Amino acid sequence: MSPIVTATRATGAEGLVAHACLWGGLLNGGIGVPSMGVREMSKSFCAVMLSLAGVFACGAAFAANKPAIGVAEFKNESAAGWWRGGVGWELSGMLSNELSSTGDFRMVERSKLEKVLEEQNLAASGRVRSGTGAKMGQVTGADYLVFGTVTAYEENTASTGGGISFKGISLGGKKSEAYIRIDVRVVNATTGEVDFSRAIEGRSSGGGVSVGVFRGGFGGDLAHESNTPAGKAIGAALVEISDYLDCVMVKRGSCESEFDAKEQKRRDSNRKSLKLD
Repeated sequence: MSPIVTATRATGAEGLVAHACLWGGLLNGGIGVPSMGVREMSKSFCAVMLSLAGVFACGAAFAANKPAIGVAEFKNESAAGWWRGGVGWELSGMLSNELSSTGDFRMVERSKLEKVLEEQNLAASGRVRSGTGAKMGQVTGADYLVFGTVTAYEENTASTGGGISFKGISLGGKKSEAYIRIDVRVVNATTGEVDFSRAIEGRSSGGGVSVGVFRGGFGGDLAHESNTPAGKAIGAALVEISDYLDCVMVKRGSCESEFDAKEQKRRDSNRKSLKLD
């Protein structure tokens, strides 16, 4: 097959490099026959450039295959004392950072989401109206929308009995615990259906966090909660949400059974606490 035809059929970055090498060789041939050293250098240069073009093309294809996710403003149905005005979007941003840090998702910016969510009344309902899902996906660039609702928050500070006394002044030892539950729904931006849902729990006890290591930071209205039991429980829950979504949407396999086991344990615990006959 003619080299001109072969180069013409190449596309993307590899095609551009192939055309440059081909026409560079023809021009050299037109001016005069290049020396052996020049021809060898030209071949080596083209081989390197074609290899790099292939790497870039593969990288672009890999990025395009990552799910594009937008995280909506979190809602609150608990009695959490730390919840105030801008916390919903702060939690959205924190979860977005967690998901981005996995390297498995393309994140849609809040600026692209907010207006569309308001128009669809999604901020309040978390549901996509029939027939509007595809349009919403096109406008935002999201394949999926993640909705989170804080449905429970509890905090307890109890004496540990390990206090100290100095010059008649007693300082009692205390242990603080916090628990948060976040109900998560992942809505398919094309169909409007809920593809994934899970109740995620986060706990903190004393100076530790029960689940994962939170990679983000606290700011805005939550800044003063960074080192509190509430902040640690929130961080634990966000890590767990990120791990869950990464598992069911990207990795799949054995990790799904681990999350199913956690969910079954949570449900069994709830049944026991209700003490149903």
